Amino acid sequence: MDRIEVNPNIHFGKPCVAGTRIPVQNVLELVRDGIGFDKILQDYYPDLKLEDIRACVQYAIELLLAEDIHVAAVVA
Repeated sequence: MDRIEVNPNIHFGKPCVAGTRIPVQNVLELVRDGIGFDKILQDYYPDLKLEDIRACVQYAIELLLAEDIHVAAVVA
């Protein structure tokens, strides 16, 4: 995960693509909106590489893997 960094002095410590000020969240929102990786690179963030977008997706996956979800049963 050397492509993603967290720096308290950049975007209040939100994870960004390393060496940029591009938040992972911004990239993931474009992916969520169905914008293809090629279009993201061409029209939104030409300084990124395909591996940077993949790293953003992997970062989100790893956060979910580390998350403990506790579900309580609802008794009616």
